[in-house]
Amino acid sequence: MDNSLEHRVSTVRNIYPRKIADVYVVGLPDARLGEAVLAWVRPKASQRMTEDDVPDYCRGQIAHFKIPQYIRFVDAFPMTVTGKVQKFRIREQEIEALGLRAAAEIRTA
Repeated sequence: MDNSLEHRVSTVRNIYPRKIADVYVVGLPDARLGEAVLAWVRPKASQRMTEDDVPDYCRGQIAHFKIPQYIRFVDAFPMTVTGKVQKFRIREQEIEALGLRAAAEIRTA
């Protein structure tokens, strides 16, 4: 994950701390823009959230290109044996789930 996506993780987590326990952000292929932002969000146990809550809250707080276009609420993240999140697995799962295989195969510079 590049530094800009790492920054987006902390930005989303910091602006919505009351409801979000943890979040991981990855880039997904996008035919028009090259890459779109996906956030896997683990809400705090007592909180209820919708897919519109995160972008609605982010508007006016961060730049529009940092707002996740895709939101997935999860109970757990794919982890390595050492406890690190496997961001490449998140990306692979979402490419398949969202049907972005064609966009993923576009060659860029």
